[in-house]
Amino acid sequence: MASEPTVARDNPGPSEDPGGVSHKSVPEGAAGRGGGSFDAVVIGAGVIGAATAFELARRGRRTLCVDKLPAAGFGSTVNSCAIVRFTYSTFTGVAMAYEGLQYWLAWADYLQAGDELGLIQYKQCGMATLKDPGGHYLKVLPHFDAVGVAYEDWSTTELRARMPILDPGIFGPPKRPDDPSFWADPTEDLPGAVFTPEAGYVSDPQLTTHNLQRAAESAGAEFRFATAVTAVTSSRGRVTGVTLDDGTTVAAPVVVNVAGPHSHRINEMAGVYDSMNIKTRALRHEVHHAPGPGSFDYERDGFNIADDDNGIYFRPETGNHILVGSTDPRCDPQDWVDPDDYDGRLSGEQWEAQVLRLNRRLPSVGVPHERKGVVDLYDVSDDWIPIYDRTDLYGFYVAIGTSGNQFKNAGVAGHCMAELIEAVESGHDHDADPLVVEGRYTGLPIALGTFSRNREVNLNSSMSVHG
Repeated sequence: MASEPTVARDNPGPSEDPGGVSHKSVPEGAAGRGGGSFDAVVIGAGVIGAATAFELARRGRRTLCVDKLPAAGFGSTVNSCAIVRFTYSTFTGVAMAYEGLQYWLAWADYLQAGDELGLIQYKQCGMATLKDPGGHYLKVLPHFDAVGVAYEDWSTTELRARMPILDPGIFGPPKRPDDPSFWADPTEDLPGAVFTPEAGYVSDPQLTTHNLQRAAESAGAEFRFATAVTAVTSSRGRVTGVTLDDGTTVAAPVVVNVAGPHSHRINEMAGVYDSMNIKTRALRHEVHHAPGPGSFDYERDGFNIADDDNGIYFRPETGNHILVGSTDPRCDPQDWVDPDDYDGRLSGEQWEAQVLRLNRRLPSVGVPHERKGVVDLYDVSDDWIPIYDRTDLYGFYVAIGTSGNQFKNAGVAGHCMAELIEAVESGHDHDADPLVVEGRYTGLPIALGTFSRNREVNLNSSMSVHG
């Protein structure tokens, strides 16, 4: 059960909110000192921030998207593995991911705008979720059936046939290489895998965000880069805009926090952090690059693999390479950091752990002589499920806890946030009557109460990601 709603039936509509500021009611010049006035300000130009700005602009809201970095998708988005998968432990999570797939399949039609840099490509290679002894994969199958996700139930024999370089042995539970049993020979094999042929990955995360920026601009949105938000302003319980690091203010009756690993700081600025039952914080993470085996073209013939038995996930990469990340097994240390002060260098210990686990699963990959990879941040909620919600400050919304697991949902997340904002700004009491959004492509119901800031921690969550 969610905590007691802070807003009951007296939820203010657009003409009666406590701050007296409604959609498109701020006069030009009211912001002062050259900041301007807008119908909405989106904080963060990552992939979900850009998608939210696009969806708000296409609904007629004059939207400004601001980011402290020099370009769209320049933060944690740029280092996303951009895996598109459907393996979630709730019906709504699966429904949202499957709806999200349709955006990638119809990318050009969805954007309805060109980009001088070209449009991204969706690589529909499929994904195999290995049947780990813990049985987490079993939680998703009823949701696959209910949503209509196509999947194939592979035996160990079929898994070997489809991926001949893979060792199907049971190595788990996941271990660090310094564990004496790390290299122990398996005594039995995994029972197979669940393969979802429609899964895949997006070719270029930053270009994806640039595509969304151009689409948003075509719809009337504006973007300001190298511009940090230093304050969220409010009056009488209603957000009134933001203050920027050059001292200017921007007036807006709607502000959306999509600041990724900095989201908790923006919430603190807005004064809503303490009132949220679910919190977010920044987690340092590494993804490593390994060359594919010379005898097998993994880029052409490989697919995404979720390997909870071994504590990793991996996917094909350009040039017959493989990207490998950690699923955050208990044996791997978690490095919660200050998002403005963390070590951006690869850790030798984590590189070794992830690459050697990959070597166990794909022995012919070997062990690279050179360490390659990226270090970046996840924005993680208490149960690793995102928060798409309003807040106790009227007009202030959040799309947070998304880094590391929601790139695949960028389009549908932007749509859901815009639908939520339109509903609440029109007087809907989302806390008392959580909004259900109909998927634009699939018609599936997406119950936004699942992503409430006031929910209890979901104990069925895997508390991890598959990229």
